[in-house]
Amino acid sequence: MASPPPRESASMADPDVLSSPSGSDDDHDIVTEGSAFVHNEPAQDHKDLPKVESEMEVLHEKVKKQIIKEGHGQKPPKLSTCFLNYRAWVKNTSHKFEDTWQEQRPIELILGKEKAELAGLGIGIASMRSGERALFHVGWELGYGKEGNFSFPNVPPMADLVYEVELIGYDEAKEGKARSDMTVEERIEAAERRKVEGNDYFKEEKVEEAMQQYEMAIAYMGDDFMFQLFGKYRDMALAVKNPCHLNMAACLIKLKRYEEAIGQCTIVLSEDENNVKALFRRGKARAELGQTDAAREDFEKARKYAPQDKSIVRELHLLAAHDKAVYQKQKEIYKGIFGPRPEPKPMRNQEEPSELQQKLYDCLKKARENLGAI
Repeated sequence: MASPPPRESASMADPDVLSSPSGSDDDHDIVTEGSAFVHNEPAQDHKDLPKVESEMEVLHEKVKKQIIKEGHGQKPPKLSTCFLNYRAWVKNTSHKFEDTWQEQRPIELILGKEKAELAGLGIGIASMRSGERALFHVGWELGYGKEGNFSFPNVPPMADLVYEVELIGYDEAKEGKARSDMTVEERIEAAERRKVEGNDYFKEEKVEEAMQQYEMAIAYMGDDFMFQLFGKYRDMALAVKNPCHLNMAACLIKLKRYEEAIGQCTIVLSEDENNVKALFRRGKARAELGQTDAAREDFEKARKYAPQDKSIVRELHLLAAHDKAVYQKQKEIYKGIFGPRPEPKPMRNQEEPSELQQKLYDCLKKARENLGAI
């Protein structure tokens, strides 16, 4: 399939002309759709232990560290709530027993209050900065110990461990207080604070830092939490959660991580199937992946609720131009395969029979003469 035409690129400060279906846009929602931004590739779903060439740093007699990607800012202090993704392997067998990336569920860990089996992981996290990704080698004494664990996760006795960890960020505002111990209002307030901080980073063109804030905000609004909410509390939570997913989608489009952007928009559309921003941004991501039919469907539905929006009309025109270009290219390809139509050959003059025709005529004549002789 031919690649779609390049989509228009705006500066980070250009306003987004899209509004919500109700016409009352969230003041804290990202308001740009613009340019691509260089970013490290997201961690992949590796089954095998990653190979890291960086120098080994000794954090503890039983904890060693190798940096995969540098982070930024300060290290988390004791009792801060850290949000992270990680994969874990048994070192000597390379058996992967846990993967929060694959399960799409970042975890929280309060430094200094982690479970005994995560003591080595806690030492490693305390050495990290927001956005950092690292590999930790942890001795069994600071892991699942002499007995191991035979439920979930399944870890054999005296197993040295390897963790690949990404620290999304940390929160000092409620030191030592887990999400499960917060009231509904406290969790929504914490998520809102993270969203606002993410928007501030975004305005400064710090897309990676902005994404970390949105991820932490969304972590406060997990499925287990949302499932318990009804009425006004659910509306309050969605008023924070959905803009964070949309803001994540805008960031991911800038980072050219289109599949992930589609996923973020789809989460919003599962709650609000007519959300114009979600339809528009999912359409953009699909168009960039060459999924033109699906993109057109999203843009057409978005135009139904925002018929005057010029951005939607522009995207539909780009798709139409793309389809025309594909048609012309296919036409040229097929022409090359079958070649030019052959020129028609002139009919032979019937008074000048071919050699074959003359032979047949002579045979028939001789047969007739033989029959006459009989």
